[in-house]
Amino acid sequence: MDKILDNIGQRKGGDAGIGSTGLGALEDAARHDLQRLNYPTANWVVPATAPDGKPACDVLIVGGGMCGQTAAFALRRDGVCNIRIIDRNPPGREGPWGTFARMETLRSPKQLTGPDLGVATLTYRAWYEAHHGIDGWEALHKAPRLDWLDYLLWVRRIAALPIENDTAMTSLDADGAFLRVSLRGPRGPEVVFARKVVLALGRDGSGAPRWPTFASFDPAGAAVRGRVFHSSDDIDFAVLAGRRVGVLGAGASAFDNAGSALEAGAGAVVMFARRRFLPQVNKSKGASFPGFQRGFAALDDDRRWRFMTYIFDEQAPPPHESVLRCDRHEGFAIRFSEPWTDLAVDGDGVMVTTPAGRHRFDAVIIATGFDVDLTERLELASLRDQIMLWADRRAPAESAAELEAARFPYLGDGFQLCPRSEGATPRLADIHVFNWGCTMSHGPLAGDIPGLGVGATRLAHAIVRDLFVADADCHFEALVAHEEPELAPTRYFVPREQRAVE
Repeated sequence: MDKILDNIGQRKGGDAGIGSTGLGALEDAARHDLQRLNYPTANWVVPATAPDGKPACDVLIVGGGMCGQTAAFALRRDGVCNIRIIDRNPPGREGPWGTFARMETLRSPKQLTGPDLGVATLTYRAWYEAHHGIDGWEALHKAPRLDWLDYLLWVRRIAALPIENDTAMTSLDADGAFLRVSLRGPRGPEVVFARKVVLALGRDGSGAPRWPTFASFDPAGAAVRGRVFHSSDDIDFAVLAGRRVGVLGAGASAFDNAGSALEAGAGAVVMFARRRFLPQVNKSKGASFPGFQRGFAALDDDRRWRFMTYIFDEQAPPPHESVLRCDRHEGFAIRFSEPWTDLAVDGDGVMVTTPAGRHRFDAVIIATGFDVDLTERLELASLRDQIMLWADRRAPAESAAELEAARFPYLGDGFQLCPRSEGATPRLADIHVFNWGCTMSHGPLAGDIPGLGVGATRLAHAIVRDLFVADADCHFEALVAHEEPELAPTRYFVPREQRAVE
């Protein structure tokens, strides 16, 4: 990570504004602000002993990207310090920013906050101004994607959030006094007993990449390698130079991947959309304000269902910057009202069938997003049948009409899983879904930047509440034993043994 952080500012080019001196001063100010806020707050959680005789982990955060690190920051701010943060990827490649997010700039306005949790010297604006000055900030349109990655890594370092990289969760069981989590990392297989687990697994954290079903196509087949890609794959766009590329989908990621292929020298990129025209209005922006972010989870099920299914059904248009990025190239085209009905891979490339005919490509990119479907998460295999979904809260006809929304997990007020029946393990409530899977229950508070600060704070408050309530008797005993004689320096001091109640 240090090597990555050393590169901060090198991608920006030209005059770096205030430069390294400004960044150094900002880091000093940010650390001083954290000290003023008594961060990290002293750990107050009662230690617990795991079945293996070792200290149990109070909170295991699975995923060290933007959501995972912000959740850890919020917990440490509230004095929950016996935590571990793991991520399956190497340093600097946590989350999408340095991997499959291929936009030139973020889609969010530059002034949004979130990872800073309200500390002004940790905001993206403060970080950017340290590199480019106030004039540079005023001239900035939106945050460059790789700058945002560097910024997140910088916040992580200043807030002292340790990430255990190259470490993946392989299973999660909840049938004992603790959550039992199997890990695979540099130290080999490991079993961790935790009181709480936060699933901060990113956009696919409650499911998997979405692959359309075609009669002639098997996503797992060897023939698709180098020919058929999902937009979340690690794609070497250089191999597409001079090639003819098809793209299924017309959302933001479709345009970002198309733009990356064109910039790498693809001879032609043809995008296919099932709609007659692109969506025109991003309804999510109309729900991006404090009232919605803080109040949505308090609505009844009917109104939450109405709000979110409306937003899902309307869909979001691709950012105009992404569209213009593709339109700069003569080799770009969109075919509207032309969904794919079949896909076949052969020795010469890929044959795509649509209602309008057949199209041959050297390679295709499937930009159809991610499914929310817990049955696709192998780590949760032992719990799938116990977890309540939104389908369990709606009439069958409603679920059938909104299949995607119905598959979202139904979460409690602290992002915790809820049991489908009385026979489910009570430990389900100790598993908190802080990824896209929370959206139907809480709104987009995990994954989208605008609601991140609200979401991480709500999550931390819920975990703090649960940990305190679970050990309330121990805390009462500690309160009774607490002895800090305020009047010892005065003549009115009375020793404890002489303070018997009359």
